Order: sequence, then structure tokens, then C-alpha cells
Amino acid sequence: MLVEGKWSANWQPVQATDEKGGFVRQISGFRHWVTPDGATGFKAEAGRYHLYVALICPWASRTLIARELKGLRDVVSVSVVEPALTDEGWRFGDYPGAGPDPLHGATYMHQVYTRADPVYTGRATVPVLWDKASDTMVSNESADILRMFNSGFGDLASDAYDLYPAALREEIDALNEQIYPALNNGVYRAGFATTHLAYEEAYRDVFAMLDELEARLAAGGPFLFGETLTETDIRLFVTLVRFDAAYHGLFKCNLRRLAEYAGLSAYTARILAIPGVRDTVSIDHIKQGYYSIRSLNPNGIVPVGPDLSALGL
Repeated sequence: MLVEGKWSANWQPVQATDEKGGFVRQISGFRHWVTPDGATGFKAEAGRYHLYVALICPWASRTLIARELKGLRDVVSVSVVEPALTDEGWRFGDYPGAGPDPLHGATYMHQVYTRADPVYTGRATVPVLWDKASDTMVSNESADILRMFNSGFGDLASDAYDLYPAALREEIDALNEQIYPALNNGVYRAGFATTHLAYEEAYRDVFAMLDELEARLAAGGPFLFGETLTETDIRLFVTLVRFDAAYHGLFKCNLRRLAEYAGLSAYTARILAIPGVRDTVSIDHIKQGYYSIRSLNPNGIVPVGPDLSALGL
């Protein structure tokens, strides 16, 4: 991580733990907003904003999917970092599907952070939404960026999808609050647990939530709120599409594979088939990235499998 603008030691997945030895995720440090009228200081304008992402990262992929569904591909430019995590974190390079930093010529993502704040302390995470006009970071919080893409770009965005409709907002917020700790972050709590107690607690949470979601889809569907695709579907999808490829084996979430959940598998394939979504998913980047984490896979061997045909991959 960065400490007062200086890179500190080699990258490690766990920077903080709770009293049980559980993984604690860093709180995002940049929380500004793009709005249609620019009242926040960041006005929605075509070509003004740039999105930094990693295709391995589910949080970054949330924003990529929203960018696609809201028709913002030609409005917000994008850069993809390499999948493998280095001793200095995310790196720009020429791995297939990745590329250089076109704005600053940075080698590492942490250099983008210190451009925004020369004395920044914290992890250099993705996604990052960057304002080219003022040459600073707007946000590094994926949930905020997702909602900005949904409504912050006004007429520049497509109205084909409203991912946070007013009539469902209370229900969306409530379900997000259930899914995030138990499943979205639950797989990380299992994979990066430093005690068996913390691991078992996270493991139980993951599969209890998968069971609950399987039942929810069986009773309704095709999406979590019936016929309406919302941000909650995007937030769930990015975890599900990585489950068998990474979380089941490497993160020890191995009670069942996603392929053993008929409803969730069909649901994942259904979202993957929505135009634009498949372009945001790279199983190669996902596997290369997660299996580059030395604390979990010291020999760096990337598995050949699994068979993901049930998901349409």
C-alpha cells in the first residue's frame, strides 16, 4: 500500500483483520460524483472521464457492465491493467486484453493515486474514475461509479436500462446489504481469513446466501426483482461468474460449485447473454489474476479447468 505517497513493502492481499482474524476491506478514499449539471464540480461531458479497471476484479467489472448497459462506451474511455498482481500491485502493460496508461504513462496504478494525492495513504485499488479536465480522481468506489453511470451522465447515457429505479430503491438497498457481506465480500473473507474460525464463519455465510438466492430465483425471476434488471443483479453476477474459476478452489469455498445450482447457473448465463456483458468478462484474466496471489498459490500454477459450459463460457 501507499504510506504518505510512498510505496510500502511488497503487495499483500490482507492489510487489516478483525478480532477473529477475519479479512477487513479498505474503505474507499475518493467519493466525488459526476452529475448532469456539474453542481458537484464534475459535470457529465463526453470524453472528459476515464475508467481504470482490472478484468480480474469483480468491483471493477460492476462499473464496466454499467458502462456497457448505459451506452457509455463512447462517452467514458477505459484502460485495463494486467491481470497478475505484482509486488507493487496493479501494473499497466501489454498482456492480451490489457494496455498502457494513456493519460499519464504510469507503470503502476499506485502512481495514478499519487498523481491525485501526492501524500495518499491506502491501497491503490480499481476501479478508478478519473477526470481528465481537472486531472484528478473522481471516485474509487465501485458502488458509487455504478450509480453515476446509471444516472449521473444524463442524456449522454442510454435509457434502455434503469439499474436503480425509484420504485425499487429501498428493496435494492436492502438486498445489496444482505448479499455484499455474505457473498460478494464473503468469498474474500473465506479466502483471506487468517484463522480457522474466521474462515468457517465466512464459508457458512457464502453458502447460506447462495442457497437463499437459488430459492429466490426459483420463486420469481428471471432476475432478482422479477422482470427488472437492476444494479443488484450486476453486483451478484460478477461474483457468480468468478465462483467456479477462482473462489471454489483457491478461496476454499468448496461445499458446492456454482454449476451445482441449476437456478443460479441459468441466471448467470442469462445475464452473460445480455448484449455488452460478455465483453466485460475474461476468464483468462480472472484465473491469471487470482492465481498470481502468492500467499494463496506460491508456485503460481494456473489450473487448466474448470468446465464453465453451464454458464455459457
